[in-house]
This record gives sequence, C-alpha cells and structure tokens, in this order.
Amino acid sequence: MLGVDKTQMVSQETAMKGRDSALEVADVHQVLDRPLAGPWPAGMEVLYVGMGCFWGSERIFWQIDGVYSTAAGYMGGWTKNPTYEETCTSRTGHTETVQVVYDPAKVSLETLLAAFWENHDPTTPNRQGGDIGTQYRSAIFATTHGQLVAAGASRDVYQAKLTEKGFGTISTQIASVADAGDGIFYYAEDYHQQYLFKNPGGYCHHGFCQVSYA
Repeated sequence: MLGVDKTQMVSQETAMKGRDSALEVADVHQVLDRPLAGPWPAGMEVLYVGMGCFWGSERIFWQIDGVYSTAAGYMGGWTKNPTYEETCTSRTGHTETVQVVYDPAKVSLETLLAAFWENHDPTTPNRQGGDIGTQYRSAIFATTHGQLVAAGASRDVYQAKLTEKGFGTISTQIASVADAGDGIFYYAEDYHQQYLFKNPGGYCHHGFCQVSYA
C-alpha cells in the first residue's frame, strides 16, 4: 500500500481480521512423503523459524536427517488464516515461517539452530536482502521451555561469532509460541509448500552467510 512503512509492526487492533476457514493444503509432504500436518508420531518435537522467504528456508530443513516433516506458513501476528497477499502487506503481523517437525533422538536442537543462524542474516531487522517488511523478520518460536532457553543461548553464541568477524547485532525475535501473536501457525497456500522442489529454479536467497556457528 502506498505510504505504508512495511518495516513497522502492526498492532493487534489494526491488523487485518482474516477469515475463519483455513487455506487448503495437500495431505502429504512432496519430498519426505509424510503428513504435512499432525498429529505427529510419538517423540516428535516442533520448532518454528522465520528466515525471510519461506521457500528457501523450508528446503534447508527438509534436507536435514532427523527432520520428519516441514511446512511453509505464517506465524507471529494476529490475522486469522491469512493469505500470502495479505501477509505481504505487513498488516497481518505474521512472518513467513517454517514448521520443523523433528525427532530429537536423531537430530539435535543445536544442529537445527546452527542451520537457522548460518543460512540467513539475523542482523537486518524486518528484511532479508531485497525482501523488506515485517513478514521477512528473523524469528524463532519455541514450543517448549527447553527450546526457548536453547534458542537464547545459541543467539549469544552466534552473536559472539558475528562480533568477532565485524558483523552487526542480532535482531531475531525469540519467543514462545504462546507469546508469538495469536500463537497459531497458519499453513500457507498449497503452491508454497515444498516450493523449491516443485520449482527447482525458483527464487532463493538462502545459503551460508559467511560465519559458522560451530
């Protein structure tokens, strides 16, 4: 919208209202051949991450051994069942988010967090490269207290690495799901799910961002 500063977070009162019906998505993950939505097998845990455009973010995580399923969606705001077009206005409060379902017996949370930090720039508030707006903000939404503590600790570790290399300050939003807008992960439209598998030459700005977490 003309004149709207997309880097300014919308308030709950002024956010778009959305709709009661959810967007339709496929039942099965196109790459992993597992359910796209729960219920999940016993022992699985779920982590939500925002790293800019969710197309490339999702691919990073579905390639990690021990990740059971992934999905692209919207989270952290207040608009119910938002569309992509609505989210792109920065008037929903949501950021493009990847749902990561993983088996902690097969992959550590630290491995997932390292992939998060290393594959985007967490020092640019409300943007990733040329993608500008609150829907591109860096975020970690934890589903357990242990995840929340680990995410904060990993931020401190990575900040020290960035500072040593002369980079800026991490702006990543770290919150429990309960404190992330309305606390609901809304699945994005079906064409966004596993987008870079369906469109191998599609847009992706993700990749190793110069500083290793290890």
